[in-house]
Amino acid sequence: MFIGEYKHSIDQKGRLSVPIKFQSRLKKGAVVTRGLDNSLFLYTKEEWQKLAHKLAELPMSQANTRAFARLMLAGAMDISLDKQGRFVLPDYLRKFAGISKKVVIAGLFNRLELWSEETWEKYKQATEKDANQIAEKLSELGV
Repeated sequence: MFIGEYKHSIDQKGRLSVPIKFQSRLKKGAVVTRGLDNSLFLYTKEEWQKLAHKLAELPMSQANTRAFARLMLAGAMDISLDKQGRFVLPDYLRKFAGISKKVVIAGLFNRLELWSEETWEKYKQATEKDANQIAEKLSELGV
C-alpha cells in the first residue's frame, strides 16, 4: 500500500528518486502517466494492467471514455528504477504536470501521484478548506 507525502527534487538529467519504502514494490517495473488535477500517476505493473484492462473495456462510442482512455494510455511510459531508486521522468509528462524541480510524491493506496510542489500546496490548501463539505458528500456514498 502506498501512503504518505514526500518531497523530492528532479536532478539535471530529469531523474526522480522514489522514497525507499516504495522501491521494492516498483523494482519489477512501473508505469507513469498523465493523471488528474495536473498531477501524474505512477502505478506498479500489476495495478497498471488492471486499470488498462478496465479502460480497454469502456465503450468506444462515448466521447468522454475515448478522451479519458487517450489521456491515460497514450500518455503512459514504462519506467524502471536504477540502482539508486531513481527513474527518468519524461519531459512531456513534466510539462503536463508543471514539474520543473521540486516534486511531491503522494501515496494513494494503489498508486503514487507526482505533483509540482507549488500545485500540490495550492490543491492541498483548497481541499483542506473544503474538508467538511467533502466529508458530507462522501457520507452519501457510504464512506
